[in-house]
Amino acid sequence: MYALDQILGASDRMKEVRDLIHRVADSPCHVLITGERGTGKELVAKVIHDMSTRRTASFVPAPCSAMSEAAWEPELFEEAHKGTLFLDEIGELPLPLQAKLVQTIEDKKVHRTGAAKSSIVDVRVIASTTVNLEKEVKAKRFRGDLYYRLHVVEIDLPPLRDRREDIPILAEAFLKRYSQEYAKTVRRISESALHLLKKYSWPGNVRELESVLERAVTLSHAREILPGDLPAAVQEIGSGTQIRPIRVRRAKTLEQVEEEYIRLTLDKTGDNKSQAAHILGIDRKTLYRKLAEMEKKTST
Repeated sequence: MYALDQILGASDRMKEVRDLIHRVADSPCHVLITGERGTGKELVAKVIHDMSTRRTASFVPAPCSAMSEAAWEPELFEEAHKGTLFLDEIGELPLPLQAKLVQTIEDKKVHRTGAAKSSIVDVRVIASTTVNLEKEVKAKRFRGDLYYRLHVVEIDLPPLRDRREDIPILAEAFLKRYSQEYAKTVRRISESALHLLKKYSWPGNVRELESVLERAVTLSHAREILPGDLPAAVQEIGSGTQIRPIRVRRAKTLEQVEEEYIRLTLDKTGDNKSQAAHILGIDRKTLYRKLAEMEKKTST
């Protein structure tokens, strides 16, 4: 079971997030969770579910990026009956499936192929997105009726760089978790290592911080985390050679800036695609797709 105290942070933004979770948990309304990759959207969805009256039923996560019209599974709603269906990255759901989702939400029924009749489903939908769905609606890439169905309550999760005062709290929590899990005697983070953690920009947000602390606990031979236990990208903060944000020129499109950042990250990681995907806050499948698109444009 996930409790509200698992949403860590003493910053004003995170206090607002916890207050909103507390107020919306027992409501029957659908919820939209927004924020960059790695900010903890699925954790928030799980906490809402576990604090709600639906806690005894299933919490069913479903990645929308993996869904296609041919592979649409109405069984997801049956599995989540009386519980919660978490639709991750709802902005990536194809338009035909958006129409089916709207109909299911409105009718509270699903029809399985080959079944004689529809099944009644009682499901709360919590959706997450990293994109601005309002802009997607205006661009006709996302259905307005679905957006307003999901946008009853929006919980916006801030990036870690905008709540740096929470970094020590999160780092200590991850240190404790992995020290226990890996039976290590690491008990604290040195001041010099903590300084680096607080100065780093965290493009992968909380997910990246957790990975860094897991790595540090694994590699540490002392009772405290030292700068040498941290990845090179974090250590380079002290030498002033870390990856810096790309300055956007007026002549460049957002797509061009994204491509430059991908190339820069791959260069800094020695073309390690797994590490690059982690830093970028995307999965490897998405990174390979973007690289293929970049290669296609280069060859035409």
